[in-house]
Amino acid sequence: MKTILNVIWLILCGFWMFLGYMLAGLLLCITIIGIPFGLAAFRIAVYALWPFGYTVVERRDAGAPSFIGNVLWLILAGWWLALGHIFTGIALCITIIGIPLGIANFKLIPVSLLPLGKEIVSTDRPFASR
Repeated sequence: MKTILNVIWLILCGFWMFLGYMLAGLLLCITIIGIPFGLAAFRIAVYALWPFGYTVVERRDAGAPSFIGNVLWLILAGWWLALGHIFTGIALCITIIGIPLGIANFKLIPVSLLPLGKEIVSTDRPFASR
């Protein structure tokens, strides 16, 4: 079932969200200071391309640097990416078939706003990284 949802997701919104994250990652990697943020954007881009079967878990070893980085991320790229998820989520929820995809878009909003200190893992092993 997750493969079918991933293929539908890819066609309807996954590819466009992937491109948005890749663009944000490329823009953030222009400066040396932005490279960690760009790498986070690339990591989330893959998750936004194929989200079903994966989940986001908090990293216990993330501390103050992740908090400061998340504040900078929120200002630089987080709001724009979250707005993309909100708009595509609302558009997908208009149809009955699109409701699970819209809900998945809404679940991506927290990681698009505050990605540092989080890890993307398979739903088969959500506690493997802890």
